[in-house]
Amino acid sequence: KLTSLALQPVITPELVQGRVHLKCTFSRPSSKLPLQYLVVWSRLSTPGKKEQIQRDTTLQSFSYVEMNGVNLKLGDTVFCTVTAFTRDTLEQQSLPEESKGFYAGIKFLPESLQIAEDGKEHVLTVLSTVPIACPGHDDSCKITLQLSTEDLGKNSQLLGLPNIALSACQVDLLRAPCSESSCAAAVLTVTAVTDFAQDGNRISRIRAEPVGWRDLLWRAYTPKDVKVTVRDLPTGNCYSFTDPHIITFDGWRYDNYKIGTFLLCRSVSRAFEVHVRQWDCGGHRSATACNCGVAAR
Repeated sequence: KLTSLALQPVITPELVQGRVHLKCTFSRPSSKLPLQYLVVWSRLSTPGKKEQIQRDTTLQSFSYVEMNGVNLKLGDTVFCTVTAFTRDTLEQQSLPEESKGFYAGIKFLPESLQIAEDGKEHVLTVLSTVPIACPGHDDSCKITLQLSTEDLGKNSQLLGLPNIALSACQVDLLRAPCSESSCAAAVLTVTAVTDFAQDGNRISRIRAEPVGWRDLLWRAYTPKDVKVTVRDLPTGNCYSFTDPHIITFDGWRYDNYKIGTFLLCRSVSRAFEVHVRQWDCGGHRSATACNCGVAAR
């Protein structure tokens, strides 16, 4: 057998005559012997199982396979395995070397989110690992994804309240030069909805679907969902009731028998405040005020 040749095959995406291809590139060893290469393309059919989709024998240090939407589709994880042979005697061959798996399709980063009901925005990046072809001169080179959320679990369905809010319902992935496994990307934010309910941790998923695309490759493809876990946080409460007894957020209690309009609460971090109006309701014998109006923004 030939000694280990460190062929180090790598898969990269490429547009060839406007169609999406994957290219397997490997190092040409500095061997004096005339070599040819067997390149076997395979895809993950079920977890841990691969099925062969193409075999090439070549003198070049690369090989192409087309993503035609039939035997190689979006959503597949693809591998190429390269073996070198001496050209004269096929008996002399190197050990086969396999590339890392290349996921072809739409990816979300991160793939799952754990967020809390604290109003913070969390950045979600959507990217395509394969280049986006332009079907005609009139169309711009982009994929439009329709985004939707679904709440899972009984709590969510009973309450009918959404767990999460997205900053956009649609994003466009515009074609860009492929680099670092991204050929097009868009960014949106995800925020947990503060629901003022102690309903435990809740799970949602974000779904993306390509819309209005005539190309067979994209038409039959739905990317993997993103799982979002929303951590329940206790909600602060404050009260002003009857002839006003007031309980603050931190549980401090006092009375306010004055008549007039008062600032009940103001946030120091955002535009949120509550005013309360109190009128006389005690008559001649005792000076007592009661809540009669509230204004909030």
